[in-house]
Amino acid sequence: MTDQTFQLIAIGLYFLTMLGIGYYAYFQTTNLDDYMLAGRKLSPGVAALSAGASDMSGWLLMGLPGAIYASGLVEAWIAIGLTVGAYLNWRFVAPRLRSYTEVSNNSITLPSFLESRFKDNTRLLRIAAGLIILVFFTFYVSSGMVAGGVFFEASFDTHYLFGMLLVASITLTYTLFGGFLGASLTDVAQGLLMLAALIIVPLITISSLGGLSETFAAIDAADAAHNLANPEDELHRTSLLFGGSVLAIISAASWGLGYFGQPHIIVRFMALRSAADAKAGRRIGIGWMILVASGAVFTGLIGVGYFHASEQTLDNPETVFLLLSQILFHPFIAGLVLAAVLAAIMSTVSSQLLVCSSALVEDLYKIFGKELSAPQQVLLGRLGVLVVAVIAALLAIDPRSNILGLVAFAWAGFGAAFGPIILLSLFWRKLTAMGALAGMIAGAVVVGIWGNIASLQALMYEIVPGFLACTLVALVVSLLTAQRHDEQIQTEFSTMESHH
Repeated sequence: MTDQTFQLIAIGLYFLTMLGIGYYAYFQTTNLDDYMLAGRKLSPGVAALSAGASDMSGWLLMGLPGAIYASGLVEAWIAIGLTVGAYLNWRFVAPRLRSYTEVSNNSITLPSFLESRFKDNTRLLRIAAGLIILVFFTFYVSSGMVAGGVFFEASFDTHYLFGMLLVASITLTYTLFGGFLGASLTDVAQGLLMLAALIIVPLITISSLGGLSETFAAIDAADAAHNLANPEDELHRTSLLFGGSVLAIISAASWGLGYFGQPHIIVRFMALRSAADAKAGRRIGIGWMILVASGAVFTGLIGVGYFHASEQTLDNPETVFLLLSQILFHPFIAGLVLAAVLAAIMSTVSSQLLVCSSALVEDLYKIFGKELSAPQQVLLGRLGVLVVAVIAALLAIDPRSNILGLVAFAWAGFGAAFGPIILLSLFWRKLTAMGALAGMIAGAVVVGIWGNIASLQALMYEIVPGFLACTLVALVVSLLTAQRHDEQIQTEFSTMESHH
């Protein structure tokens, strides 16, 4: 058999496993609460790995190692910021949000929680939040499908459209039928596959170079050769500080702020069995994240030494992880490593499809539509997944479309629009519905303007001004619109605090 045949067999087995998990989850799903939140029965391990895998897209296995390969450890500040942000999210947001969403009308989506938290009878808060989720995530899902098409085109020389449709249809199938449980269980398998790949690849590469000291000597030699040939473009890739200004480092680390407002991540907190499970979830989730982020960083760094020592050139730095696995492993094992890249892409897409579906059904249809039975609600949820997937696939037909550039923009949009509102709603009793709505809009608008002006974008990642604007506007408007003491809001807040 050819190398490519072995790799395709490995990826075929991975696809069959994902479909099998979705088939199992289908029989565990009876109502909308099951479909959207797995009946709030996720164990801390499943919730933690699911949150991690749905967060880390193909960026972890391709973008981050590529950035480290090209510029060095200064690019690791994004990973450091993300890890700190994820820890704070698990530590402070997870237990309170799990308690509050149950206390406040058993909310199963972020927009429905915000409406219930503030007793917003105007429904403006829920509609605005639902629309923000729907618009941003449709493009976010589409970017994942584009990544799937590009992956198959680059790895197996297939047509882009074939790869895109294959990844889209497999992900759609297990999400459509398995719902949140199917997405969460496949996330666990995908998270473990990503972890194994990101530990094995750098370790085997170090071994092939003769050990750690030889590896770092090869990296230093590569830097010296580069600096000799390009004195105006000096590199010191083993330094965390060289090559980055203070503002650039702050800007990169500020990615961590986005965690507080990502609907597809914080929905995992709502699905925990209890608020107490957040502690174990945090330990598992952050442990996983430190290992995979370190693996990705070291893969990029070690790749510099490997390709210099073997006198090979790397045309596209983002393929460093893929090429190392194909050079150093048996083709079947290399196929499983390639499947880890697909896992990163597909786990993110499935989670985002479900959040879009919940926004469509729970947050928009239910406001204007008639009451439905439990089976009808699940059917509508599945139709929601299908509609969003079809629109996203249509947007992804053109591989040259600039959708991939929207990932950082959407991350900033969610982080700035929802992050401060989530934090304030969990920790500040005086936040009002109007304050939350005004802050949400301010955060989204500032990100929208800042992220589309090149000079401002070069100065600072748009999430920082957006996050600050949302916080400031929410505080000021809440103090200006403070109304009489609402007994129900105060009672629910106190109940949440006592449970926590």
